Amino acid sequence: MEKIDFVITWVDGNDEKWQKEKKEYSQSGDNRINRFRDWDNLRYWFRGVEKYAPWVNKIFFVTYGHLPEWLDISNPKLEVVKHSDYIPERYLPTFSSRTIDMNFHRISNLSEHFVYFNDDMFILRPVSKTDFFVNGLPRDTAILNAICFGYDVLNAKNDTMVEFKYTAPAFDMFLINRYFKKNDVIKRNFTKWFNRKYGLDQIRTVLLAPWRAFPGFMNYHLPYSYKKSTYQEVWDLEEEILDSNCLEKFRTNNGMNHWVFTYWQLAKGDFYPRNPKIGKSFWIHENSNENTEAYNAIRNQSYKLICLNDSVSGNNFNMIKEELNNCFEDKLNESSSFEK
Repeated sequence: MEKIDFVITWVDGNDEKWQKEKKEYSQSGDNRINRFRDWDNLRYWFRGVEKYAPWVNKIFFVTYGHLPEWLDISNPKLEVVKHSDYIPERYLPTFSSRTIDMNFHRISNLSEHFVYFNDDMFILRPVSKTDFFVNGLPRDTAILNAICFGYDVLNAKNDTMVEFKYTAPAFDMFLINRYFKKNDVIKRNFTKWFNRKYGLDQIRTVLLAPWRAFPGFMNYHLPYSYKKSTYQEVWDLEEEILDSNCLEKFRTNNGMNHWVFTYWQLAKGDFYPRNPKIGKSFWIHENSNENTEAYNAIRNQSYKLICLNDSVSGNNFNMIKEELNNCFEDKLNESSSFEK
């Protein structure tokens, strides 16, 4: 079985040096506080990995340069990677998650097969290597979705006047449709597109089958299985457009994101089908009552994988953070070897 690494990105929005550097640059783009604030639950990510994925080869901890004070960087499984260690100098400093995660193939010693975790994605139950890769193929779910709003990149950019709408998946599709023909792709990999593991979700694919091009893919916003060679292949073909994305200091409405590499693997047939019910993505809200399902999913360990998207916009952040972390503490209260 091939070596599999984990990559996790983290930012400490309270770091004064980081804040000072951030203020020196234009505040255009997505500069919301929930893009950068820390929920103080990173230790539960490490505890979950050690308890439920002890087979992981290495953990690459990607950061601006700051570190949690409790993190034991001497752990032999941990590799601390600063942005300046792998991101080309012309892109630095960067405050865009896109620049950070679209350059992972440049990380020295990162294995060909790796799993990318945002810092809001957690492991709640035992997982195996085959939950992420089978026979060297990334595991994923091939379901069509209706997100594409056109085929002309320039006009689409000019016509998209929506603040902080997440349009990146649609722009990713321009590139996918440039290189792949939907009907040929599905015909060539029919059992990967229509697979019993997908359950009723594949009804979307049936309904969107008449479209001449890929209208979009479902994204379950769970840890992403990638091959470094996929990154390199796309960069070799489309360096100009990826370069322009990475030059942006902040996320903008009209940029692409790392999902283009996921979509590329799907369109190429370079994946192995996976049941989407392996995990679930939740929005964490300002009102505690709206978070009941997410809280229970953690307490009951309802899924192997979980994502907790920050949508707290009011004054209840500290209260919601405490409630959420109490749920983690109920299940992951033993310190890991990654803690001092």
